[in-house]
Amino acid sequence: MRNWSGSDLKLRLTLRVAAVATLCFAVISGYFLFDSDRAVRARIAAVAEVAARTLELQQNKIQWLNNPHAEFPDLDSVAASVMAPGLCLAFRSKGGEISQRFCGGAQTDTAAPPLAFAALYRRLFDPGREAVRPVVARGHTIGEAVVWVDPAVLTAEAWHDAGRQMAVLMIALPLLCALVYAALARALRPTLLIRNGLARIAAGDLAARLPPFDLAELSAIGDVFNQLAERLAAALSDRNALTQKLILVQDDERRHLARELHDEFGQSLAAIRALAASARLTAIQDCPPLLAECDGIARTAADMMETLRGALFRLRPPDVDELGLAASLEGLIAGWNGRSRGQPRFEIALSGSFARLPASISANLYRIVQEALTNAAKHAGATRVVLRLEMREAASGSDGEIALAIDDDGRPGDPQADLQAKSGMGLLGMRERVAALGGRLSFEAAQPHGASLRVVVPLAAGAAAAAVERAA
Repeated sequence: MRNWSGSDLKLRLTLRVAAVATLCFAVISGYFLFDSDRAVRARIAAVAEVAARTLELQQNKIQWLNNPHAEFPDLDSVAASVMAPGLCLAFRSKGGEISQRFCGGAQTDTAAPPLAFAALYRRLFDPGREAVRPVVARGHTIGEAVVWVDPAVLTAEAWHDAGRQMAVLMIALPLLCALVYAALARALRPTLLIRNGLARIAAGDLAARLPPFDLAELSAIGDVFNQLAERLAAALSDRNALTQKLILVQDDERRHLARELHDEFGQSLAAIRALAASARLTAIQDCPPLLAECDGIARTAADMMETLRGALFRLRPPDVDELGLAASLEGLIAGWNGRSRGQPRFEIALSGSFARLPASISANLYRIVQEALTNAAKHAGATRVVLRLEMREAASGSDGEIALAIDDDGRPGDPQADLQAKSGMGLLGMRERVAALGGRLSFEAAQPHGASLRVVVPLAAGAAAAAVERAA
């Protein structure tokens, strides 16, 4: 069975109308064939009746004139008035012998029907069937008037009529299909608007609305579409506000954790280093073999202090409000280059002025870049990471937008990289931050290796995010 799931609705409806029209035409053609056969039966029955009455009159006249030598039967008068192509008229005596017969010749200009049609027609109508009427004289049946039509003639006439009907069908059916398709195309034209509206909704444009339509069904769909778009926009706005609050809470928790680590754990490490230095001085005088252990404790404490500084830097980045987004990102890139000792190498390219960028956008973009660089360096094993930040001015009076692009040459098949790209908390956090700002984020694996992160945030989102921050 053919799968119609991807076919055009107008084409499907047009084909169904064509199928119904063909079926109706076939039924009408069959009715005409049956009606024609019935008319032929009635005609030969009437001819048989006339022939029987004529022969009865002839027999009565012979008996009344007492002329036994008169010619009987005489079908010339009847044949002259009723004879038609293929029509046969005969008198059959009581013994079954044909005493006299007249047959009209077949038309020579009628094309022979196909064998299949001839067999079907003969099976349905039995065109060689006879019409018989008794001839009665003085209350006794002396014979029968027999009338029939040559089956070949009837079949040829039926095929001729069917051919004309098929010619009409061949002309009318394409015209009907064209008219139906044009009418359906006009009636379903609003579905293009509905599809475009759904595409805009899928692309994130929740301001898409459908106009009222002439058809009640499509107008109802448009009303439901507009209601769903409004509810989705309201739900997304509430979700973005809640996400922004959660991000603010998360940042507060990070700052609190960084402060606790610095005040408690940092002081403890400093105390350990001081004790190790004091023990080393004592060991120099009293127990020189302990110098190696003291130095090991001091190195371990120094390494832990370095690790703590990196964690504190990630938990509590430099104040973006004071330094600005551009300077903060340049410092972040410089820090990564310093820690990586040349591998991987990080590059940054800035385009435009970021001095008046809203604080909420600056802080979130910094967090996004921080997470993306960590993913590229630690999980994807990238050897080269390029960061591009561009300020795009508005073309028609709007606030413009800021575009962030991060490209790396990491291993696309690495399991940890796949985890970050598909379901990792890092990418999820970036998506939430971008969604809270009303922006767009896309992540694509490059060929043959590497990955690309794209973020576009409208500057108008900064005012809304700042209002949420003040409310929190």
